[in-house]
Amino acid sequence: MSTKVDRRSFIKTSAAVGTAALAGRSALGESAPTVSTGTVRRGANDEIRMAILGIRAQGRNHIGYQSSGKNIRIVTLCDVDENLFADRVKLVPGGEPKTETDLRRVLDDKNVDCVVIAMPNHWHALATVWACQAGKDVYVEKPATYCISEGKKVIEAARKYDRVVQAGTHLRAQKARQDGIKLLREGILGDLYMARAFIYNSRDSIGRQEDCPVPAGVDYDRWLGPAPARPFNPNRFHYNWHWNWDYGNGEIGNNGPHMTDLVIQGLDKQDVLPVKIASQGGRYVWNDQGETANTQATTYQYEDGTLVALDIRNLPSNQEADATEAAIFYGAKGYMVISLTGGFQTVIDGKPGPKGTGGGAHRELAQNFQDVVRSRNKADLLAPIAYGHTGAALCHLGNIAYRLGRSVQFDPTSATFPDDAEANALLTRTYRKPYAMPEQV
Repeated sequence: MSTKVDRRSFIKTSAAVGTAALAGRSALGESAPTVSTGTVRRGANDEIRMAILGIRAQGRNHIGYQSSGKNIRIVTLCDVDENLFADRVKLVPGGEPKTETDLRRVLDDKNVDCVVIAMPNHWHALATVWACQAGKDVYVEKPATYCISEGKKVIEAARKYDRVVQAGTHLRAQKARQDGIKLLREGILGDLYMARAFIYNSRDSIGRQEDCPVPAGVDYDRWLGPAPARPFNPNRFHYNWHWNWDYGNGEIGNNGPHMTDLVIQGLDKQDVLPVKIASQGGRYVWNDQGETANTQATTYQYEDGTLVALDIRNLPSNQEADATEAAIFYGAKGYMVISLTGGFQTVIDGKPGPKGTGGGAHRELAQNFQDVVRSRNKADLLAPIAYGHTGAALCHLGNIAYRLGRSVQFDPTSATFPDDAEANALLTRTYRKPYAMPEQV
């Protein structure tokens, strides 16, 4: 029996786990975002007022991506590091925006229609839920969640509060990818039985640094948010948080979501998760403070037998199919390579087949989000949050198998590991109050 279920059933059941382990409803006090379900349709000439939550790296880029849209005004920049404000404010067109260090004040602001969440991974889902509760539409960077149990929460919040929630898998806006996926849907390869994806992204070691006082202008408690309290260390802060389990998900959770999102779209498995997962690797060569793998090979098998292989490397590596970041889809008649940046090519019956190019990425997905914020037609979203959850969940499943050092069996219907308490414990996290995920959104 296939595990593929309709989207409605998937949204109801996916990640339905771990609620007993979650902290109680968040006691946010007077600064808690006000719950709202208001929905406003806007015409092309109506202004959309936006806040950017997290402005150091990708959030800085979003100032440009989002403000390029018609009648978009960035009214607030929010970050726990006040040292960033002077530079980022200058990048905002149309007048100086407000600056805030507490996202809850932003969410309480009736002058804000929607938010872009470009905070560290451990904040993505909680900030999304709070924003939905406050009546804001949301563009949330990948991965949409920090752990699998958060997937159900963000989907429920988007539905309950009638919010537009776009996942930041921006390569869904790429024309070459869209054209390649269309051919896969039309059966150019025949029956698909496997996909292999890889990201070879060479990085440097982060080295070692001592714990030290919190830098001036940084609200470290708010940065930690739901994560455990620990002393400040530069190697657990700006960007290097990616390589620490308390806040990030390693390279498989950093750039991996681009590949898992491409795979689930190409295989038409956007609403289903695999049943067997194995992952091996390690932090090779480097002797540093990073906790996550810099080399990781993960395999997934679905109940219908479809196989997926995902390779992540942060050390110097070769290319495959003339690419360092791509997915290869295999079918009865041949294969297709879809590169993250270089278009697609096919081989059919041993001979070169259709190929294509065509750009589109961050700005195009931002425009799609803004168009749907105006129209309220969520079916037009290129990267809906339900699919953002699926792609992120594949990364999290790989990390669970990696951290346990063994293969795991997963039940997509219950979103649990049957008779495996050790694996189930990694489906969620313990939230540090008052930054707790609500039991009921």
